[in-house]
Amino acid sequence: MAKLYFRYGAMNSSKTALLLTAAYNYEERDQHPVIVKPGVDTKAGQSVSSRVGVTRAVDVVLGAQDSLLAALEAHRPLAEIDAVFIDEAQFLTPAQVDEAFEVAVRHGIPVLCYGLRGDFMTHSFPGSLRLLEIAHSIEELKTICRCGSKAIFNGRVIGGKFVSHGAQVAIDGQEAAYESLCGRCYLEKVGPVRGAGVAG
Repeated sequence: MAKLYFRYGAMNSSKTALLLTAAYNYEERDQHPVIVKPGVDTKAGQSVSSRVGVTRAVDVVLGAQDSLLAALEAHRPLAEIDAVFIDEAQFLTPAQVDEAFEVAVRHGIPVLCYGLRGDFMTHSFPGSLRLLEIAHSIEELKTICRCGSKAIFNGRVIGGKFVSHGAQVAIDGQEAAYESLCGRCYLEKVGPVRGAGVAG
């Protein structure tokens, strides 16, 4: 049985580079992967781009109201798809994650999602939360903080300063910058962690 995979990590944990490498491995063996990204991620336009300089056009840009299954079928018959790779999967809606699960289970196509677990306020993205709930396989992709410790959080930087409030989505390099941080550095640079709905 094919599976739904969620590979998550803090910013700069090579998520997109690993996605592009895995997709290339399929193509090298004459398989047909489909690359998907949510339309809210406008950073690379109609492409996905890794920090190491590798860029690739995506096959499907998924709007918030779009059906993943319908978008895949519009791109290529499901019988001709060998794997689905989704970049910035935290921006999927829970309903799209549910569809990804069905693509894997009902149609036998592995779906590999790469994204963040939480936002700069340490809260889950709706897509990530749903992936943590139903993915068959969950893997953490590790990176390090500036201090050398394992980074688990994403600090948002605006105007050279870390911020702790704002809209959940601000695209890296366009509306804000981000830095991956360990727990100690997050507390020192950003401030206390607070659960969603807790007043600051």
